[in-house]
Amino acid sequence: MALTVEKYEVVSVDRAEVLRYMGYAGQRLTDELDARIDEVVARCLAVARPAGAWEVFEVAGREPMGEGVPSVQLAGASLRLEGESIQKHLAGAVAVGVMAVTVGMGVERELRRLSLSDPVAQVIFDAAGTTAVERAADACEASIVAAAHDRGLYTNFRFSPGYGDMPLSAQPVLLATLDAQRKLGITLSKSLLMTPTKSVTAVVGLFGEPQPSSHASCSDCLCRDFCRILRTGSPCWKR
Repeated sequence: MALTVEKYEVVSVDRAEVLRYMGYAGQRLTDELDARIDEVVARCLAVARPAGAWEVFEVAGREPMGEGVPSVQLAGASLRLEGESIQKHLAGAVAVGVMAVTVGMGVERELRRLSLSDPVAQVIFDAAGTTAVERAADACEASIVAAAHDRGLYTNFRFSPGYGDMPLSAQPVLLATLDAQRKLGITLSKSLLMTPTKSVTAVVGLFGEPQPSSHASCSDCLCRDFCRILRTGSPCWKR
């Protein structure tokens, strides 16, 4: 399947998620802070430019790497997914969706400005940016779920480098596979941190049988707001 580049409309975020990323633990919010949170979240959504790139690759093999490290090889890509965790996540998968998303440099620039001028707003804005990029990732994952559905396949949830024992060293090849620097403006530091910092990479497994781990109903599905399958009357988990 060819590389797909998309823009996403993220017009709102879950306020509870923003508070969670802020470290909120049930303490009382003043009216002033409550209003400030709404103001800063709105600013973040206004400057964000959510976009993603994704492609589906067939699984070509599962030969271990040196020293017996498990890996999953993808047809037509130099990307190898290494580690016990990703092998378990993709056990039985016939194909893999590879994805990268970002909310853009506008969020990055505003974060830098607030770090010098308004520490409270910076904390709120940082949490809002994290929540927004996760919503963009939901939208990108929804596109992979739809592509799987078109092929009569099922998916599990997205899994990112750094989860379990899947190394961050996968990032350079993953981003190169999606031409993410040119398509999305995502670059990597020597320590493998992405810029814009509010960016996400992940892989999603495609399977011939339903998976118990994700997309078991529409009511609590994170991809629901971006799902095009629902319009067909046949959700991805029910054939």
